[in-house]
Amino acid sequence: MSRLHRSIPFEGGLRCLCWKILLNYLPLERGTWNSQLRKQRELYAQFLKEMIIQPGIAKAELGVFREDVTLDDHPLNPNPNSQWNTYFKDNEVLLQIDKDVRRLYPDMAFFQRPTEYPCLLILDHQNEYETLRKRVEQTTLKSQTVARNRSGVTNVSSPLKTPVLNEYEVLPDGFEAHWEVVERILFIYAKLNPGIAYVQGMNEIVGPLYYTFATNPNSAWKEHAEADTFFCFTNLMSEIRDNFIKSLDDSQCGITYKMEKVYVILKEKDRELYMKLQEQNIKPQFFAFRWLTLLLSQEFLLPDVIRIWDSLFADDSRFDFLLLVCCAMLTLIRDQLLEGDFTVNMRLLQDYPISDVHLILKTAKDLQESK
Repeated sequence: MSRLHRSIPFEGGLRCLCWKILLNYLPLERGTWNSQLRKQRELYAQFLKEMIIQPGIAKAELGVFREDVTLDDHPLNPNPNSQWNTYFKDNEVLLQIDKDVRRLYPDMAFFQRPTEYPCLLILDHQNEYETLRKRVEQTTLKSQTVARNRSGVTNVSSPLKTPVLNEYEVLPDGFEAHWEVVERILFIYAKLNPGIAYVQGMNEIVGPLYYTFATNPNSAWKEHAEADTFFCFTNLMSEIRDNFIKSLDDSQCGITYKMEKVYVILKEKDRELYMKLQEQNIKPQFFAFRWLTLLLSQEFLLPDVIRIWDSLFADDSRFDFLLLVCCAMLTLIRDQLLEGDFTVNMRLLQDYPISDVHLILKTAKDLQESK
């Protein structure tokens, strides 16, 4: 268990490899890695063809001719099984994803930059079909209201993440930004998981995964960052998806139970601080909802988030360590919290003041060992 507060070295792509193993994308048996990766990457290419390319071809072919409306399936068809109905519903999901991924880590230029490995299946200049980029552009043009609302959106998160200029700029044809790759990953996930589809905040989970894989110093693996991120994200979501399902909030696997568990641990470790927060009626959902749901990805700069995730992914109990990290974050600012009033304390908790994640992880480890 001592590995929990140690960082995984980035050199040589070791972190990328460890994450793929810890997230059950790669088996422990090294001899099977190449065949496993080849199979999964081919599967992802199939997803691209079925969920982005084929609908895009169908739309390009159907959307050109006025006489399409006489066909069995047309844009005004009220049948819920209509392909057009599915298309319009998908567009609603796509617009939400698009809005969120364009503002991923705006304090960094990375997600705005072009990827070295654009998806050639999508960007082939001979293709005339409708890509996700075209779908967003066309849908947005039809609704100036949507465009107006989106232009001023900022993160409801840490001031560490400041808006950047041109955050909605799209690269020229033939290039795609890293955020467009993330958009595609989330859209395919939503299509394959209609029960949960896309929920705001998933972009903050996929972002650090993709960044880690897309900056892999091993170019042979870096080239497949999109497919590898998709499967690691899918596996990670299978473990934390209950946090995103509102109907499960009050169940034992839901987010409310986990938030209350943070206070249960705090009460055991620091009763005085627990009582102070209770007296001020500072409920865990005021701050711990975001901490837990987004695995602290909104509370720290990206390199520090990645460092925290090393420990979370290596946790034998699968994210129980996250509860201890949250508790450690509270105890490390106990003096300010004990002195502060409700307003001061809410500001502290919603804009956490300590950036030393090594200290936070060490404190969480100490809490774990003091049980």
